[in-house]
Amino acid sequence: QVQLVESGGGLVQAGDSLRLSCAASGRTFSSYVVGWFRQAPGKEREFVAAINWSGANRDYADSVKGRFTISRDNAKKTVYLQMNGLKPEYTAVYYCAARWGGIATHVTDFGSWGQGTQVTVSS
Repeated sequence: QVQLVESGGGLVQAGDSLRLSCAASGRTFSSYVVGWFRQAPGKEREFVAAINWSGANRDYADSVKGRFTISRDNAKKTVYLQMNGLKPEYTAVYYCAARWGGIATHVTDFGSWGQGTQVTVSS
């Protein structure tokens, strides 16, 4: 399976912006659907956004629509999550994941996972 590594997390203030990156290894990265998920302490891991192989199909959780943008650069084997208007309740560990097939929004639909990157929003 494809291996994934997240980066770009950190400590920011409410209202600031941050861009997360998900770098993949392997020669077939462009064939995978990639999703972003997050998990806060004491809570279940939840869906944030997903993108298909071409970037034509994208999906977002209702809570982040209009604030977050998912994109991919297959030449660089990287998927990005641009986060604008950050809120304290967005504080969590953010994970990227990959799967074969169409867009999906459930944790159990994704088989390959990165190690996660911490995002902390202060106010």
